[in-house]
Amino acid sequence: MRRALDLLYLSAGVAAALCLAAIAVLILAQTVGRVLGFSVPSANELAGFCVAASTFLALAHTLNHGGHIRVRVLIEHLPAGTARALEILCVAVALSMSAYASWWAVDLVRGSIAYGDVSPGLLAVPLWIPQSAMAAGLAVFTLSLADNLARMLRGKPPLYAEDG
Repeated sequence: MRRALDLLYLSAGVAAALCLAAIAVLILAQTVGRVLGFSVPSANELAGFCVAASTFLALAHTLNHGGHIRVRVLIEHLPAGTARALEILCVAVALSMSAYASWWAVDLVRGSIAYGDVSPGLLAVPLWIPQSAMAAGLAVFTLSLADNLARMLRGKPPLYAEDG
């Protein structure tokens, strides 16, 4: 199970990196296009979709590698048992907030599919496509928080503490 979860987190991170590469390609194509006299339709819009996708898809991988900003000023000055309990509480609250956001992100995708929503640019992109990246990223992040919480409740350190 550990291998499957780690592979899922890594896959989401790779997908985020590919979105960043797509942003670079779109910007480069737009720049070259200006010089050579052609335009890339909806390049700004597509790059924006990739920004959102990369942000959400990278959440779990970044968390598990200690990349999220964590303020430890209070926890460092507490007794070990109290600090552990507070960290468990924080992860549990983050898990509940992430699960809530995931639920509504999936609902947003379902609504966009049901209503046939498309982007307003020259290139009419069905909105469920970029929204799905957001929903998937939030769902994987929620799973990662649940994974870390389960580890902590079993007395193990969270993944983000092992790496960072």
